[in-house]
Amino acid sequence: MNNTLKYIALLVVGTHILISCDPEFENELDNRTPASSGKADFSKYVALGNSLTAGVADGTLYLDGQIASYPNIMAEQMEFAGGGEFKQPLISDNLGGLLINGQYNPLALPVRRVLRLTASNCSEGEETVSPSPVLVDGTPTTEATTVLPGSFNNMGVPGAKSFHLGLKGYGNPTGIGTTANPYYVRFASNPEASVIEDAIAQQPTFFTLWIGNNDILGYATSGGTGVNQTGNLDPRSYGGNDITDPNVFASSYSGYVEALTGIGAKGVLINLPDVTSIPFFTTVPNNALVLTAEQAAGLTSFFQVYAGIFAQGLVLQGLATPEQAQALAAQYAITFNEGPNRFLIDVPPSSTNPQGFRQMTNNELLLLTIDQCELRTQGYGSVVLTPEVLQVLGKIQQGGTPTAEEGLLVLNAVNSIDDKDVLDSAEIAEITTAKEAYNATIKGLAEAKGLAFLDADTLLKEVATTGIRVDGGIVTSEFVRGGGFSLDGVHLTPRGYALIANNIMRVTNETYDSKLTLVQPGTYKTITVE
Repeated sequence: MNNTLKYIALLVVGTHILISCDPEFENELDNRTPASSGKADFSKYVALGNSLTAGVADGTLYLDGQIASYPNIMAEQMEFAGGGEFKQPLISDNLGGLLINGQYNPLALPVRRVLRLTASNCSEGEETVSPSPVLVDGTPTTEATTVLPGSFNNMGVPGAKSFHLGLKGYGNPTGIGTTANPYYVRFASNPEASVIEDAIAQQPTFFTLWIGNNDILGYATSGGTGVNQTGNLDPRSYGGNDITDPNVFASSYSGYVEALTGIGAKGVLINLPDVTSIPFFTTVPNNALVLTAEQAAGLTSFFQVYAGIFAQGLVLQGLATPEQAQALAAQYAITFNEGPNRFLIDVPPSSTNPQGFRQMTNNELLLLTIDQCELRTQGYGSVVLTPEVLQVLGKIQQGGTPTAEEGLLVLNAVNSIDDKDVLDSAEIAEITTAKEAYNATIKGLAEAKGLAFLDADTLLKEVATTGIRVDGGIVTSEFVRGGGFSLDGVHLTPRGYALIANNIMRVTNETYDSKLTLVQPGTYKTITVE
């Protein structure tokens, strides 16, 4: 997620950017009802989770994002109902990112993004200037190995998976880069502590638990290049982009809930949203191969030639009869139309698709980090027609027969999108199956323990489809303009976190007869424009 995101230029170039960092909405809330805790006790609130709990936005954890984290927003409202002090392991600046022993690795722990006018020569060599998300200038000032004293109420750890919260040594400085998390290193009580142990040591009276997003998110944002570890019960063998086995998730998650409720704490369990509905996967359309009538006819003709060359090769090599070869090659005689067309993507070669590519289907998704210049001007997702390839095509058009080498030039001209840049149907199905299994565990535990439950899955689907009206405005998931998601396309804006905080407080009030006053999301910022 550290590539420059270019698609935003297509969204806003030539328009006015209608984004207010400090919007003024009418006050629609009635704050006259006195706050109270009801059957809950907010005197010691601890929030457990990952980057969404920590307040990550715009690709990193930074000071203003932490202040606008949903746990901090909630804690401010809990103060009026007996809530105590709420401490967070604050980053020392608004750049974000971390130093590791004084060294800065922008690929591993980057600074934040802002929207800035930047120059690009993507449009066929002509330089244009348009708004794009870019990394801010500067070097982080927060050292990961400098351990903060005391305990902290916000225990959200960016990058943590479900089983990491129970992992001893997850905050050990000597394990950075292998088994430890540099964000937890900053506030672990000791090098061998676990997150859940540090949480229980505080004897919380109330908690929120939102964990599990990263158990599928890394797989999704890598384009499904990780491994679905369903059936593997040893998380020590998992890679960073792997899908966690549902039984491993259930065992870890239920252990945390048992530990927290075992000391008498009440709280809220939050399920996992559909990651494929966030802007990281919905911003770049899969049918953005826009062709003129002439271009469409040319590509259609190219793939007819491609299919013929492939079929002839099978027959000449004795791999198929003419009938079999024609039937197998027919899938490569792809037709294109004037206007939008779907891109071509890589798929694993197989006996039914030996060339390993096909056209995208309606539900398949391109990643936000895909190279827009390649898509728009270099034939990525379609065909690279070099002068040599055009010469071969001209020869065939005039009735000539290509040599084996010339035929290979045509076959190699297809430039389908790499697996790392796309989520195909099979990968989406794996993500959905895992998410549904995790969510079944979360809801089941909430019901069994009498805990409040927030269906964040349904909530964020509403944001992605119809949008949610708040304070006279609407929060949607549209990249940049929607107000709900930050410039990394994954994490929320302060306004989005305020929406989450309100809904957690709503289910808290419903479950525990408390009276926490909701905030006005419209008064919280969205993205930063420079």
